[in-house]
Amino acid sequence: MKFISIWKPEATAWAAPPTQEEMAAMGALITEMMQAGVLMDTGGVMNGGLSLRVQRDGDKVTVTDGPFTESKEVVGGYAVFKVNSKDEAVAWTRRFTDLAGNGTAELHELGEFS
Repeated sequence: MKFISIWKPEATAWAAPPTQEEMAAMGALITEMMQAGVLMDTGGVMNGGLSLRVQRDGDKVTVTDGPFTESKEVVGGYAVFKVNSKDEAVAWTRRFTDLAGNGTAELHELGEFS
């Protein structure tokens, strides 16, 4: 099973960058997940980076540049897991949130089309 975890930190999380200790702890977790063969991809979403919205309405496609100020949630990062069960995906995500702090991680199962 594959899952994508989408991390949405609380708004206050952007107030200060992570400490060296926090970065080391997160690096250790990422290394453990890679060695376990669970972590397929991970990354952060740039705060203030390029963002676009592509919207289709019939034959009309509109591309809107961000940032999107009306958005109440900011995506901070993502991880793609390959696990044996939903419970395993939740367990790895809980360990991530232990380090990342307050916020919400959405887990979505990914379909494998081949």
